[in-house]
Amino acid sequence: MRPLLALSQAIDRLNEKIGTVCNLLVLIACLVSAGNAMIRYAFSYSSNGWLEAQWYMFAILVMFGASYTFKRNEHVRVEILYLMLSERGQLWLDMIGTLFFLIPSCLLLAYLSWPFFYQAYAVGEMSGNAGGLLRWPIKFVIPSGFVMLALQGVSEVIKRIAALQGYVTIDAKYERPTQ
Repeated sequence: MRPLLALSQAIDRLNEKIGTVCNLLVLIACLVSAGNAMIRYAFSYSSNGWLEAQWYMFAILVMFGASYTFKRNEHVRVEILYLMLSERGQLWLDMIGTLFFLIPSCLLLAYLSWPFFYQAYAVGEMSGNAGGLLRWPIKFVIPSGFVMLALQGVSEVIKRIAALQGYVTIDAKYERPTQ
């Protein structure tokens, strides 16, 4: 179980670092948006590249923020029956839902979005807007974001199995295993 918990911790650390970058991107996106608006109204100048950069930052926030949010247990959860379950029941429900719904869905979406990225990469797809950005890098965010969410799902399953076997307890607020 220790090697699996080490893998889980590595995935968690990676998603924490990604989350830190996403938090910084919120600030940068706000600054770019404000700067773009001020320049547009003050100097009557606008750049499609800066507008697209905002969209790209938002896409990165959504796709990579999902795994960070899941890691911190701050995702949306329908808790109608969940709260009525015992702690072990909640662990089982989390594990089964993640194993049979989240991970397969994420891997399927990553698989299906890969050709979308690859085609854009192969032709060097650019924005159709004047001054626009390359499109393939942001299209890569789609499959990689789903892979990161699936990896975080693997980490959560490992933690649930460890908790069910008594190796660790799960910190309710941040879903961190404590020993």
